[in-house]
Amino acid sequence: MNIRSLTRGDGVVIGAAVLLFIASFLDFYTIDCGGSSFCKDAGENGWKSDFFPVLPSIFLAGVIAAALIVAARFQPAGRNLFGLSLEQWGSALAVFAAWSSLWTIIGGPDGVDKGVGQILGLIATLAMAAVALLTQRVPALKAPLMNASAPAPSPYGAQGPQPGYGYPGPGGAQPGAPAPFGSQPGQPQPGQPFGGQPAPAPAPSGGGDFAPFWFAVPVTRPLYAEDGSSSTIAELAPGTWYLAVEQRGQALVAQTQDGRRGVLQDTTGIQRG
Repeated sequence: MNIRSLTRGDGVVIGAAVLLFIASFLDFYTIDCGGSSFCKDAGENGWKSDFFPVLPSIFLAGVIAAALIVAARFQPAGRNLFGLSLEQWGSALAVFAAWSSLWTIIGGPDGVDKGVGQILGLIATLAMAAVALLTQRVPALKAPLMNASAPAPSPYGAQGPQPGYGYPGPGGAQPGAPAPFGSQPGQPQPGQPFGGQPAPAPAPSGGGDFAPFWFAVPVTRPLYAEDGSSSTIAELAPGTWYLAVEQRGQALVAQTQDGRRGVLQDTTGIQRG
């Protein structure tokens, strides 16, 4: 688990989930009797069975949505559940929770007022749904949650210069692990020492002068199919080294640890090994 995989959008989702959980214990509906002696002013929270299905469709759905979105950051690229990624399931569930919460504000039983728990629940679910849908499209939300000036993480969360697959530092790869094309295991590419500053976006290739190299991404980025379609075959995660095997204009053809190849269209801020 690498906490540097979390984005600012994930931080907002976590905050919204905490607010939603607190709101579930606050009054969802309140009854104002207007001083009548035949009833008593009261309020009930979202856990009250009389309000079913408020609890599962708003509060539990929102908290589970946040858990799925955050858990997706720590899963291997390409892992799906019934054809959808955990992030996609979480985003859909967040939208469902916001939709359900919106209708309780619009409707509701006669003679009751909106409680603070209901209002906070709507705010939390709307914020969660909006951020879940926009995180991969808004650069400010895609930025790392942790300070970008912190030392770059070692591959797979290892501490110090531990050898392993794709590690371009001293010690090289373990026996049987592939080394960068055209270089010896453990030897960084000329002019790109390990631990250097993030590399600028690669310049367009002029032909056969491209040399494969190892790189890491600053934030989670999609890897698209090589056929030029918009389908995503994997997600590249920070803290893991990948092999760039070809250059196509400003984009790179990258190879994952399990041998899959795809096009990395956004190469800004990558760190070369």
